[in-house]
Amino acid sequence: MPQPDLILTPAGPALAPRYRAPGGPTDRPAPTTGPARGRGPGTGRPTPDGGHRPPVVRRPAPEDGPPALLPRNPYLRLFSRPGTRAFTSGNLIARLPVGMFGISAVIMIAAAHDSYALAGAVTATGMAAGAVTAPWIARLVDRYGQSRIAVPATVCAVLGHLVLVLCVHGRAPVWTLFATAALTATAPNTGGMSRARWAYLLRDRPDELHTANAFEQAADELCYMLGPVVAAFLCSALFPEAGTLTGAVLFLGGVLVFAAQRSTEPPVAPRTATGSPLRLPGMVPLLTVFLATGAVFGSMEVGALAFVDGPVAGPVLALQAAGSCAAGLFYGRARRTVRLRTCLAAMSVLMTVPFLAASTGSLLALAAGLLVAGMATAPTMVTGMGLVQRMTPPSRLNEGMTLAVTALLGGIAVGSATGGWAADHAPFASSGFLVPATAAALALTLCAATGVGGRGPSPSAGKPGS
Repeated sequence: MPQPDLILTPAGPALAPRYRAPGGPTDRPAPTTGPARGRGPGTGRPTPDGGHRPPVVRRPAPEDGPPALLPRNPYLRLFSRPGTRAFTSGNLIARLPVGMFGISAVIMIAAAHDSYALAGAVTATGMAAGAVTAPWIARLVDRYGQSRIAVPATVCAVLGHLVLVLCVHGRAPVWTLFATAALTATAPNTGGMSRARWAYLLRDRPDELHTANAFEQAADELCYMLGPVVAAFLCSALFPEAGTLTGAVLFLGGVLVFAAQRSTEPPVAPRTATGSPLRLPGMVPLLTVFLATGAVFGSMEVGALAFVDGPVAGPVLALQAAGSCAAGLFYGRARRTVRLRTCLAAMSVLMTVPFLAASTGSLLALAAGLLVAGMATAPTMVTGMGLVQRMTPPSRLNEGMTLAVTALLGGIAVGSATGGWAADHAPFASSGFLVPATAAALALTLCAATGVGGRGPSPSAGKPGS
């Protein structure tokens, strides 16, 4: 017969029966006919006859053993959390079309109107409208929640893409293309919403949040690398509108799957009087650095396309995204981050490699140079986005990250225009690669001059969730 256990009651030690592990056949207290010794009325659990049972004292079963060890790989550990795989899968499906819509619209409009100038102007109109509306959509997401805003905003954007397809296919007047392109600007920032979920789930685990940000940046690079390839294949293999139609279906389906994962959605933070994130100390200088960094990406893309000028331009340019994706995953395994100034210094050095490689006239050398140069992209963006997360209060997190993306898009537009001018007027074909190197040096100079990302305390120190 098993020995009884002692339990401590208000009247002193008392004997309690030893019970088996929870779930066993005798996992219930022994019958009692009155209140437990040393207990007055109102203690324990009542019985039908007015008495009280002593509380059940359950001992952990020996076979339970120690808790399961978490995976050593930081990415496996990241996705061992409940719900993370589901919302990440939906977000990746929704993020892939971001790299498809631009090139799909260009191919579709150019095929119908035989004008790349018109196609580029219509696409630029959509990007400009998105730069205006994106912070406003993000502010609504912060105020009312992701699922309540992202779904209707996505439906409006998808309708805009479908109307654009109808206008192009039906040879509608040119002005309708610009009007419908502006309708697509309600698309929510899917990458920002995913980062906001990680920031909420890992708010007390900065090392894991760093890994999550690195994964998100690698996912961005992967989608930007695969999106144009998928779009170009669909438009050429099927019909010119196939890329836009497929992107619309993926975008809406991915957002619906993402929004359905309510367990990982960050709660709506109470409204505060902080105002726009632009008023936060250090935010405007950081956005200026993002603007110059975006010019690096835009000018590098145009410079590479102009230098290669052939069907292999896409795969060669994709090597830059591949290098960034690999560097981002490696950076996410690191246990600590480096300063933004250090990342920009490395970018300034590595952005000279494509110029040196193109000067040789070898396409293979340029491909290798772009692969190396891309390795500076993801660590810089991971560090920069981490600064935005620390500087922005939770009630404005989506808006803060969307402002950073808007600054990047503005820089990409400026860099594309500057890189295109350099490609047409520079004395040497490789001179166009001097523009991204100059833009990276400008970003480093701005970062050093303003002190953004230094070792000092974060501007949001002391704020909830900072």
